[in-house]
Amino acid sequence: MLLEGKDGTRKDVGMGPGVTEGGRSPTGGTPAGVTGNGDVGGLEPGQRWTLARKREVVLRLLRGESIEALSRELGVESYRLQEWYDGALAGLDCGLRERGGDPLEDQLKKAHAMVGELTMMNELYQERIRRSKNRPFVPKRSRK
Repeated sequence: MLLEGKDGTRKDVGMGPGVTEGGRSPTGGTPAGVTGNGDVGGLEPGQRWTLARKREVVLRLLRGESIEALSRELGVESYRLQEWYDGALAGLDCGLRERGGDPLEDQLKKAHAMVGELTMMNELYQERIRRSKNRPFVPKRSRK
């Protein structure tokens, strides 16, 4: 990397090993994954962000921890943490919209069941009438 001094001279300043230009590295200790007490750390190489780990991160965000601090601690981009947070809130909204035990829904189900039962009885009665019309009269026995 070239740096220009105050006097207009340019100097080649080499980057040390493992240092990337313009990047931001996470602060804190080495990544540890999910610890026994429920805290979430970064991931070891080859590990993936599971649902449980993401849930713990979102819960920490809901408790009021800052996205920037978590981003640095976990080594995850802040926009990705914001996506997880927004997705969790959307899922929460969907879960709260569902109505359980709606009395109108129960009445509608009972009405549908009654209509089905009455329709079946009506068809059976119509079939019985149709069979009785096509039957010839049974002759009476003579009394002799």
